[in-house]
Amino acid sequence: MPGALLLLGHMLEFGRNPFLYMMTLRNTLGEIGEFRMFHQKMVLMTGPEANEAFFRAPDDQLDQSQAYKIMTPIFGKGVVFDAPPHKKDQQLKMLMPVLRDKPMRGYAQVIFQEVEQMIANWGDTGEIDLLEFMKELTIYTSSHCLLGDEFRYELNEEFAKIYHDLEKGVNPLAFVFPYLPLPVFRRRDKARARLQELVTGIIAKRALKAEKSEDAFQLLIDAKYDDGSGLSAHEITGMLIGTLFAGHHTTAGTAAWTLLELARRPEYMALVLAELDAHFGADGVVSFQSLREIPILENVIKEVLRLHPPLIFLIRKVMQDFQFKDYTVKAGKYVCTSPRVSHRIADVFPDPEKFDPDRYSEARQEDAKPFSWIAFGGGKHKCTGNAFAMLQLKAIFSLLLRRYTFELIDDKDAYQDDFTQMVVQPVSPCRVRYIKRTALKCGTAKSKTNITQEDAQTGLNFQITIDRALCQGHASCMTEAPELFQVDDAGNLTVLQESPPLDLLAKARQAEKYCPAKAIIVKST
Repeated sequence: MPGALLLLGHMLEFGRNPFLYMMTLRNTLGEIGEFRMFHQKMVLMTGPEANEAFFRAPDDQLDQSQAYKIMTPIFGKGVVFDAPPHKKDQQLKMLMPVLRDKPMRGYAQVIFQEVEQMIANWGDTGEIDLLEFMKELTIYTSSHCLLGDEFRYELNEEFAKIYHDLEKGVNPLAFVFPYLPLPVFRRRDKARARLQELVTGIIAKRALKAEKSEDAFQLLIDAKYDDGSGLSAHEITGMLIGTLFAGHHTTAGTAAWTLLELARRPEYMALVLAELDAHFGADGVVSFQSLREIPILENVIKEVLRLHPPLIFLIRKVMQDFQFKDYTVKAGKYVCTSPRVSHRIADVFPDPEKFDPDRYSEARQEDAKPFSWIAFGGGKHKCTGNAFAMLQLKAIFSLLLRRYTFELIDDKDAYQDDFTQMVVQPVSPCRVRYIKRTALKCGTAKSKTNITQEDAQTGLNFQITIDRALCQGHASCMTEAPELFQVDDAGNLTVLQESPPLDLLAKARQAEKYCPAKAIIVKST
């Protein structure tokens, strides 16, 4: 890329607006192009083919850990990104059980109750800073579902302050100088030390209880490495922080943008409200299954994530020379991909700046091409909490939008993304007005069958293919079709019938649809 300065490279342009800079790079150089941040050579890859090469590369070639050393002071030395690859993989697997299908089925009611508490005193109308509201709500829902009652209730205020100081420590300076004696880094380190004290105390209290909890905290207390050793309080603290960091900021920003996009597009707000009213009525039960059957809202959220992905820049360090088409990226450089840029490629998403949730309808399926829609990343490092994030967002809006409508207070063009933050969210303050709804239409939504007429005429069997490089062991497939899939405690998937009879096709289609990693392909034979 032309225009590099002697010492700074392209850092000034990139720093002003990383998204616009990366769009300019793609428009200038195409799907792969190099630029420089200070002395470091960076290679940007965008578009479905480049994304697939990026996400499918093995760790010993493109290393995620080397690119995210910024998190070491927060997670702790030897935890997640600072751990050797074999140890990091074991640590991440220890958290997977709370994100599996079975415990997820209990989270919907927890989230629903948290929303009820947050809006209990709202009254008929009022104004809020939407982003601050969503930050508070999502920290409550995430901590309640994943970390347990101690963090949600007993340590509420102190934990909120600790978490605030930790997240402020995610500063761009930490990429280069993570331990500078700055006040923001001192507060970060003090907060982590205090959190470890609290974690140690909770571990001791839980050891005295006869009944065990079923949250992520307890899973980590009980977890063992392959050699039989357990996690230290230092490691448990870092992994608990990682659990929240993975979803809190990203979900809060997406929740805020979902309401903002609906508020400035009344026609889509009306469609979503009609769907929720018909499906749940005034006081319908919100359950794991019912949240699966609101496709209009789900497509709205997907379109929000296309236009406003919280992470616009994903990085790997090249450990061994990396080949993409006719290009070789030498070891020592960094490669990166940008969901926000890839989501604005007109050949993949026509009229890419237009907010159009119908892109994901059965008729259009613009996201069907692998690695085109990458809001949650891709490959084996795809965000393992993506199913929880979607559940959380749909549960929040299934109640919030049945109770209140929302209006923008400022001009609709005043609501923009804040690119000064590492996790991109709306610029704050983000003011909206809420107005209590008085009339709701009631009804019952019906699920669609997954066997089409074409399926019924194709033959007596179908075939199941698993992309092992994508499977993360969520076990959603086993819940949907236990006759076809089995997932063991280590997350290993076994297909019990690779060419089953047609009467199991509906279940297989459900397993394919709800696999968070999109690792299952079902074809009629």
